Amino acid sequence: MRETEVHLGEPPAVVNIGVGVHGVASRTDVFRLPELWQLHLYRYDAELTVDGTAHTIRPGRVSLVPPGTTVRYRYQGRSEHLYAHLRIAPAGPPRTVPVMQDAGPEFPMLSGLLLNAIAAAPGAPEHTRAEIWTALWRVARLTPPTATSRGPHPAVGTAIAHIEARLAAPLTIPEIARAAGISHNHLTRLFRAETGTTVVAYIRRRRLERAHHLLRATTLSIPAVAASVGIPDLQAFNKACRRELGASPRVLRGTTS
Repeated sequence: MRETEVHLGEPPAVVNIGVGVHGVASRTDVFRLPELWQLHLYRYDAELTVDGTAHTIRPGRVSLVPPGTTVRYRYQGRSEHLYAHLRIAPAGPPRTVPVMQDAGPEFPMLSGLLLNAIAAAPGAPEHTRAEIWTALWRVARLTPPTATSRGPHPAVGTAIAHIEARLAAPLTIPEIARAAGISHNHLTRLFRAETGTTVVAYIRRRRLERAHHLLRATTLSIPAVAASVGIPDLQAFNKACRRELGASPRVLRGTTS
């Protein structure tokens, strides 16, 4: 087994977590967890065989093994790793994750998350779940999407992240293209192909969606809402709300659905 599918739509149940010590009484372990996922973070050299497929363990690697899978570890001596045994509900779309991968520069962050989760486990299980959920998302994103996997083109994903972080600021397509590392024209073509809309239309829609939320869910003044979504001109904001949301900001503020 080289890949597995995991659902990350809700936090996992952390059944057990800690520092595993192996390779002392025996250089080999063979076992199965019939109902639990295994998340391991390694700092040693060894070999892991998962349902007949061999994986090399190196310091800085992380493994995620699904329930009911037979694993065989071959250690070179005393070996300590961070581990979590989890129940993961089938919530949200599945994500394909390698069983074994190199965490690279994410390794210190993953180590910190697991150590925080271990420390919190005795008295704050909710904190532990949150730390492990974050770690699982980071593990799922270690490997870039392949051409056949779901998700936007990496440059489009970068462009969207840039837009979302700067909705309150002036945005131009050349600036967004530079942030994504591609040309203006290439971004325009990619963005439409991936999202079905233009960059400008996406920015306008996201600004008005955020404005709609702030108008209904907060007591921010209408000028403050307008400024916070990058449309500080009140006349332009009124027109945009009427055009995109079907009513003026004042009317939208009074709606509850």
